[in-house]
Amino acid sequence: MAFVGTAVRCLATVRRPPLSPLIVRLYSTKHTKEKNVPYKKTLKQEGTSTGPTKPLPRSADVVVIGGGSLGCHTVYHLAKMGLTNVVLLERDQLTAGTTWHTAGLQWQLRLSDVEVELLAHTRKVVSQDLEEETGLHTGWIQNGGLFTATHKQRLDEYKRLMSLGKVYGIESHVLSPAETKDLYPLMNVDDLYGTLYIPKDGTMDPAGTCTNLTRAASARGAMVIENCPVTNIQVRTDDFGVRRVKAVETDYGTIETPCVVNCAGVWATKLGQMAGVKVPLIGMHHSYVVTERIEGIQNMPNVRDLDSSVYLRLQGDALTVGGFEKNPIFLDQVSDKFAFTLFDLDWDVFTELIEGAINRVPVLKQTGIKSTICGPESFTADGKPLMGEAPEVRGFFLGCGFSSAGMMLGGGCGRELAHWIIHGRPEKDMYGYDIRRFHHSLTDNSRWIRERSHESFAKKYSMVFPFDEPLASRNMRKDPFHQVLMEQGCIFQERNGWERPGWFSKDGPAPVKDYDYYGAYDTKKNQNYKYNELLAREYTFDFPPHHSVIKSECLSCRNAVAVFNMSSFGKFYLTGPDAKKAADWLFTADVNKKPGSTVYTCMLNKQGGVEADLTVSRLEPGDQNLPLAPKSNGDAYYLAVGGGVAEHNWNHIRTVLQDQNFNCELTDFSEEMGMISIQGPKSRQVLQEVLDTDLSNEAFPFSTHKVVKAAGYQIRAMRLSFVGELGWELHIPKNSCLPVYEAVMVAGKKHGIINSGYRAIDSLSIEKGYRHWHADLRLDDTPLEAGLGFTCKLKSSIPFQGRNVLERQKQEGLKRKIVCFTIDEKVPMFGLEAIFRNGIPVGLLRRADYGFYIDKTIGYGYIQNPDGGAVSTDFIKSGEFTLEKMGVAYNAKAHLKTLFDPENKRVKGFYD
Repeated sequence: MAFVGTAVRCLATVRRPPLSPLIVRLYSTKHTKEKNVPYKKTLKQEGTSTGPTKPLPRSADVVVIGGGSLGCHTVYHLAKMGLTNVVLLERDQLTAGTTWHTAGLQWQLRLSDVEVELLAHTRKVVSQDLEEETGLHTGWIQNGGLFTATHKQRLDEYKRLMSLGKVYGIESHVLSPAETKDLYPLMNVDDLYGTLYIPKDGTMDPAGTCTNLTRAASARGAMVIENCPVTNIQVRTDDFGVRRVKAVETDYGTIETPCVVNCAGVWATKLGQMAGVKVPLIGMHHSYVVTERIEGIQNMPNVRDLDSSVYLRLQGDALTVGGFEKNPIFLDQVSDKFAFTLFDLDWDVFTELIEGAINRVPVLKQTGIKSTICGPESFTADGKPLMGEAPEVRGFFLGCGFSSAGMMLGGGCGRELAHWIIHGRPEKDMYGYDIRRFHHSLTDNSRWIRERSHESFAKKYSMVFPFDEPLASRNMRKDPFHQVLMEQGCIFQERNGWERPGWFSKDGPAPVKDYDYYGAYDTKKNQNYKYNELLAREYTFDFPPHHSVIKSECLSCRNAVAVFNMSSFGKFYLTGPDAKKAADWLFTADVNKKPGSTVYTCMLNKQGGVEADLTVSRLEPGDQNLPLAPKSNGDAYYLAVGGGVAEHNWNHIRTVLQDQNFNCELTDFSEEMGMISIQGPKSRQVLQEVLDTDLSNEAFPFSTHKVVKAAGYQIRAMRLSFVGELGWELHIPKNSCLPVYEAVMVAGKKHGIINSGYRAIDSLSIEKGYRHWHADLRLDDTPLEAGLGFTCKLKSSIPFQGRNVLERQKQEGLKRKIVCFTIDEKVPMFGLEAIFRNGIPVGLLRRADYGFYIDKTIGYGYIQNPDGGAVSTDFIKSGEFTLEKMGVAYNAKAHLKTLFDPENKRVKGFYD
């Protein structure tokens, strides 16, 4: 019999040969016979397959491909929502790929309000709904969850979870080491700082869950067909040149369908290739071991020892031990015949997890190993799933890349995916999972997929800090200012592949280096890595050590002038015969002002949720002058959108144009132009020396734009602000960027001009009350709820997408509304803090930062009336509010107006 402790001792003499990080790593993909997994049964049936378990229909509304957790949950929810002409195709038997051997852990708390809601729905489906619908038990066991912390910061992270959970009614308790020992007597608590105990966490059984899901779906009319591999996806091109799903081919027949859902797990990339769809995931070995019987372990909670990257799952009178290593084994391909089989466990890789498990539960050292489980699992560049409609082919949906979380997220994601398919968009803010969060230039870049997926795997259990940045696959997209700003101490952030300024260090350059895999695979670890050292200092739940630097950047903008490099912004042109019709339908605001005007607006989905906020400039009629201007008859528009979400915006616009059959052209000039924003009381004085045009209020009003010359170079200047000051954006052809920037800095020297980054923008914009999309403005918020009713042309008769929802919401009253809060204590907040009104939880902060000009912590969050009524002004004014951070409540003041310059004098150029 093998013992856990013996395995660790034997590994002391094992060494791997050196591996160059530039060489594709190849491992044997031979698989072993099936081993014992921690379930009473699997769905594996003996005997050779003789073909599909049912005849294939000629057509279907939706074909779901892949019979694992996501495929089963998706077909179940589609049928439950009334779409019954649905087929699920599984190449072998249900759960045969990865799902059958999943650990089946179900936690309730994550540092995301959306993920908490997704987890809650999975739990409800597995522990309640399916049993009620089928009369069969799914295998759900509620044995609780215990998160261990070996230091204060980790326990602070858990306290953030606890405060977030209160908004959702999730019971959790912070325990001392002694209390933890009472709860879990076999645990070593000598090195613990504390733990978080969540009594209603539990464990799922994949076979029982998937059986019941498909049984319930079939009862509603869906068809589940096993032993039917897909051989091809037919795609047609419609009359407007749009590629759409046509049919699914198998060796046993073809199913005509307008919609395919790729739930093929580690095989999803190959399935995507059949339709010309990029699926950016990579396979890796993911392992655990099952122990022999352990006396006294019965009824213990599941354990997450995140500081050791280990989980301990209760399995009757034994434990399952697994986790996430720093050196996972990549799988460059997995056989199509791989079903209910496993790889040999690489004990060398698994060592660090075993050591962590023995430290936490010492009895494991003398406990036998009943079986080893090592199977294929798919991982993505940010460790989050790939969902939604693929940009390349309409009707091709993704539900894959769940990075070992397919069981726990399956119910929530299956429901959202079903809603996405039926209604065009999900109900919740699924942007963090949407395939369109990644720029198209990255999704088939093998280096980016491999490096970023490794980092997301290796950091799976790392702490989630507010200012974390990836180290893998950096410098993928650099603007013309990158080198000169780096030389001036710019500390870059990565967004959508772009390197954009975060803040500016006083200690000189800190370049981002090539990825070193954290020293894994015998890769030489980066030495004297200044950028990484500066990031590490930022990893705190207190004010970061560079707080004073951000303050200096903010106050320089408020009191003098600052320049912000915003070149990562998306820069699109909307032109063509139907451009005016398209603009009216796409944008909530009336952007058809006179040419030369610029309008801040939103774009909505059909449910009235905000898909984007952006500025739209109507162009003067004229000949083509690219990249500054396309040919225009007066109905051409220049769209400037946030760089981090530009790919999402691009695809939203394109989808709407296709759905409405608008005869338009959308062109992307994001890479062809840079953009700097000069902001502050002295910005006019600086720019008047650089631009060849009158910058007075009369000659160049707020929300207007002109093509002018800057230091002799033609640019487009826009009088706008994202920080609440007098200022201009300069949109510059890339070859002219550096001379224009240099001219601005020379002219600004006597006025105290400085470079500033996005960390300053975050602070300045929250002080002014400006929204950040995907923070305090999301696709599950309407403009009315977000305080952006002024962007909506509701007083006109012009129709726009989502208008009917807003009109109904305006008539019925707002059931939720964004509110600004401040506290008097000098305490940092970052978002997800719980909001209490008169002692009752009513919401959570979406976004928080420190406002240096008003010298207070500021937070924005959406609140609801617990009674279900409207959130009126009186409801806000009459309440006593507190904000809870890490279990500590702070008295808060609710504000109905923006805190900084509520009369908008400064953006209009009026300074007292």
